[in-house]
Amino acid sequence: MHKIENRINNKENRIENRILFGSLFSNKYFYILFSIFFSLTANAQCAMCRAALSGESNIKKAEAVNDGIVYLMVIPYLLVAIIGVLIYRMYKSKKQAQ
Repeated sequence: MHKIENRINNKENRIENRILFGSLFSNKYFYILFSIFFSLTANAQCAMCRAALSGESNIKKAEAVNDGIVYLMVIPYLLVAIIGVLIYRMYKSKKQAQ
């Protein structure tokens, strides 16, 4: 009888631990943390960029290309942010009108 109670208690503890562990560390959070702390570096360039920037004498040109990439990357984020703010203001004004 004592063995059966131990098995039941052990099974309940395992289920509780699985529920607790599953809620705290679900797969989604695990992958997010894994991707933040263990990122891979990639050296990807098109053939024209690599040919134009190869060598030690093209440091200024390489910095200019990197600045251009950042500039091109920022514009879509700004557009999305501006559209989001406009939608938020429109939603807020409709809510106040009611």
